[in-house]
Amino acid sequence: MSFFKRLKESIAGKTEAVTTAFKEGLAKTRTAFVEKVEELITRRKKIDEEFYEELEEILIGADVGVTTVMELIEELRKEVKKQKIEDASDLQPILSEKLSSLLRGEENPGLNMSPSGMTVILFVGVNGVGKTTTIGKLAHRFKSEGKSVLLAAGDTFRAGAIEQLEVWGQRVGVDVIKQQSGSDPAAVMFDAVQAAKQRGVDVLLCDTAGRLQNKTNLMEELNKIFRVIRREVPDAPHEVLLVLDATTGQNALSQAKLFGEKSGVTGLVLTKLDGTAKGGIVIAIRNELNLPVKFVGLGEKMSDLQAFDAEQFVHALFAGLVQKEEEEV
Repeated sequence: MSFFKRLKESIAGKTEAVTTAFKEGLAKTRTAFVEKVEELITRRKKIDEEFYEELEEILIGADVGVTTVMELIEELRKEVKKQKIEDASDLQPILSEKLSSLLRGEENPGLNMSPSGMTVILFVGVNGVGKTTTIGKLAHRFKSEGKSVLLAAGDTFRAGAIEQLEVWGQRVGVDVIKQQSGSDPAAVMFDAVQAAKQRGVDVLLCDTAGRLQNKTNLMEELNKIFRVIRREVPDAPHEVLLVLDATTGQNALSQAKLFGEKSGVTGLVLTKLDGTAKGGIVIAIRNELNLPVKFVGLGEKMSDLQAFDAEQFVHALFAGLVQKEEEEV
């Protein structure tokens, strides 16, 4: 069975809405990446050094990441020798399959939810990546699943951060626990955990100030927030999600490396994937970091925050090729 047929079968049974969201959200990446590869294969036909160099440029341009690209090219060279491939068009399904296996990695475990009682999720990341919007969209997602949700306005540093979270709270229909701007974020978290316990909520989503790992005072503040939460709920936070802006490409990868697992990050959220041609960054992140991508932002609507699905991602990326093969059959 061909790679594209297997790919189509692997997502059979998944909802049409999710499939459409991934296809539409990855349209820019598909144009900048897959279509350029197709054009290269059609134009060059022969696999030589110039072919590899151009392919390398396309992959790096889509932010697949230099380390990952070098590994990919090396693997392709081996396959070409092993299978004695001469025609560039025969390389297309092999490249697609290699990218697919990189993306899959270990199967995404989904969110770690508390088996009993309240789940606490902490959000970290630099300013402007879409942290507050992600919290609002995730609150909407949990509410639509029938869960009760509370938000904690732990970003007391950035002007307007508390108000922005409150706007989302009103849109989604959930309460926000807050203090005045400039308050101690750990004190806000203490209040939020107490309120969540009293109300018996299912999920507490906690915003924090934008920070980088090299800002010592902000990292100490984050550690204090951890201690406060853990004192009140011993197995919390159940997830620490690092929010990254996909449009920044390699910068997002650098941020993820900076934070790493040292700051307790358990998973990643990639926002604004629909607004960029740099969707290859997902491949780089999956290959170079030992952190799962938990969610991707594929649009402006509340429902456009989707749980990351490697099969859906690859299918959306190679949608044109899947369709072409179906037409040929």
